[in-house]
Amino acid sequence: MKQIIQNFKTGVLKVDDVPETICKGGGILVDNRSSLISAGTEKMAVDLAQKSLVGKAKERPDLVKQVLNKIKRDGLMNTLQTVKARLDAPLALGYSCAGVIREVGRGAEEFIAGDRVACAGMNYASHAETVFIPKNLAVKIPDGVSFDEAAFVTLGAIALQGVRTAEVRLGDAVAVIGLGILGQLTIQILKAAGCRVIGIDLEKGKIEQALALGADSGVVRSDDVESAVSQFTRGYGVDAIIVTAAAETNDPIELAGAIARDRAIVSMVGAVKMDIPRKIYYEKELQLRLSRSYGPGRYDEHYEEGGHDYPIGYVRWTERRNMEEFLRLVAAGSVKLDNLISHRFPIEQAETAYQIITGKNQQPYLGILLTYGDSDTRGKSDKTIVLKAARQSALNLGVIGAGNFARSVLLPRLSKNSKVSLKGLATATGRNAKATAEQFGFGFCTTDYRELIARDDIDTVLIATRHDTHSKMTAESLRAGKTVFVEKPLATTIEGLNEVSEALKQSNGRLMVGFNRRFSSLSKEFREFFKDAGPMAINYRVNAGPIPKESWIQGEEGGGRIIGEVCHFVDFLQFLTGAEPAGISAIQCAAGEDTVSIIISLSDGSIGNINYFANGDRGFPKERIEAFGGGRTAVLDDFRTLEMWRDGKRKISKRLSQDKGFDQELNAFVDAVVSGGEMPISWRSLEMTTMATIDIVESILTDSEIDSGYSSEISN
Repeated sequence: MKQIIQNFKTGVLKVDDVPETICKGGGILVDNRSSLISAGTEKMAVDLAQKSLVGKAKERPDLVKQVLNKIKRDGLMNTLQTVKARLDAPLALGYSCAGVIREVGRGAEEFIAGDRVACAGMNYASHAETVFIPKNLAVKIPDGVSFDEAAFVTLGAIALQGVRTAEVRLGDAVAVIGLGILGQLTIQILKAAGCRVIGIDLEKGKIEQALALGADSGVVRSDDVESAVSQFTRGYGVDAIIVTAAAETNDPIELAGAIARDRAIVSMVGAVKMDIPRKIYYEKELQLRLSRSYGPGRYDEHYEEGGHDYPIGYVRWTERRNMEEFLRLVAAGSVKLDNLISHRFPIEQAETAYQIITGKNQQPYLGILLTYGDSDTRGKSDKTIVLKAARQSALNLGVIGAGNFARSVLLPRLSKNSKVSLKGLATATGRNAKATAEQFGFGFCTTDYRELIARDDIDTVLIATRHDTHSKMTAESLRAGKTVFVEKPLATTIEGLNEVSEALKQSNGRLMVGFNRRFSSLSKEFREFFKDAGPMAINYRVNAGPIPKESWIQGEEGGGRIIGEVCHFVDFLQFLTGAEPAGISAIQCAAGEDTVSIIISLSDGSIGNINYFANGDRGFPKERIEAFGGGRTAVLDDFRTLEMWRDGKRKISKRLSQDKGFDQELNAFVDAVVSGGEMPISWRSLEMTTMATIDIVESILTDSEIDSGYSSEISN
């Protein structure tokens, strides 16, 4: 299918042929008929991508700070790999479209195939022939509303939320500053609400258009705006100001204060500089309110992606209800859109459209629509695209998932291994599948992971998707006779662990989980130092740092941070001692569930204490492991420095950069596959680590000690 893609590093924008997206649970698959280019948000995104690295850094100093902190924590090389992966990730442009439902996913049965729908959401309602839309980001199009009109739904909802934030009432005098598409929509919504409206803009033509769409008055910014507003309001000033301009200056915020009446509301919708002039805002006791996009639910993953609605009795106007109301206003004729459409281009000519909004093609514009035609006029779309003929090798690999970790850590290493042939790549989004596959030299790319599992020319599968999919995809791959490398965690539930166990029994398969720390050269030296030392006492401190509750890691997809990350440290205890978890006791700090202390007794009499803290400073090193046993003491600091004491003597091993064992881990796995030897980590160890993390969560929830154990007779 065709989709508009931009490379964030180079700024190159193009219409590309990418694998067609698939329908998933909780949403719908939509064949686009029309999509609207946002002249504000998209122009800023395109302009930023086309800046140099220095220009990008100046534009986003917050990201520069994050990079510097990561360098302190993870070292320069690891940080550069991560930054490169993010810069190389393709951007999907567009967030407002309309089309026809082709397929309905489980949990979205309020829709049926053939419904006409309007859709919203960055990375969902993209400029692409086919899009997947979570159900809370789609609404049915009323009769009488065209696809072109419905494609305005996101901007319409943004304008509507700006009006709601201003709390206007019947008869209020309202000023709208900035008369682009958002401003023109806002004026019409205000008139439908019974307000008197004055429009303000830099261009006389936009003032004239606002008057034609119902504004009561208008004034060019270069004229005497304060006098015009005073005359419009009989000297009182406006009751509310809605700023829909996009400006790098402070002028709109200063102008809003100057024309406001006492105790008026200023609603900020557009992206403008906001150095608040205290004197006038204080003396008039003005309320400055930021209107957050298109309503409650925006930026809430549980609402937008999880499909959890807000009860109407508590949240009357969500983003979805705003979308519905905007289309109702269009259907009723209260909002007219024909005069706001300045250009239409077929998707194949999208680059011309962006030349207009970026100013490379100088001509006036407002609403620029991209059109897609119906299914009969489109070219053939496929979920799989062949890129080149991939050679056969000792290990023929298919990779499922290409998130930042896979692109920055796994694929750069595997692509350089002469024993590995990168056959195919599967990701949920076609743009990421193709861009990543081309970058690392895969033979084909697809959005259907089952294509990898079914192919005879792929003998090994690497799974690097979100956590809740690991066990299912691992089991499917094992049953298909594949050797599997799955990133941690192996499973997020006991049911998932059982599924993998059963698949191993049925297939006599081979499995590896990405517990990389045990493969570090410092880790091996650490373990060798305690050889024959007897039972050990180990303290593993992790300065994990906070992750927002809204993150997928904290939800069902991630399984939480105990399941998702603490498994690393449980595995490391097994590695150091050569023993299995026997008993587990965990307690949660009042600071939050991500700050826990865990005591694990091991089968050889050793004890391990994992202190996983999310309430510390991120600039402090992340991991420190202290071990005591047999008259010996050792400390491993952040996989950079190992200090060992024995018989009063100290030995130090250092590394120039952090060594978390990724290279050694992947090489060990590849060598085991190629040679047919045992997997680098035994199945018994993998299942015990997984079970232990599940038991840790149970111990926290029940405030009790758990006898850890898991029944399995499978060996390597």
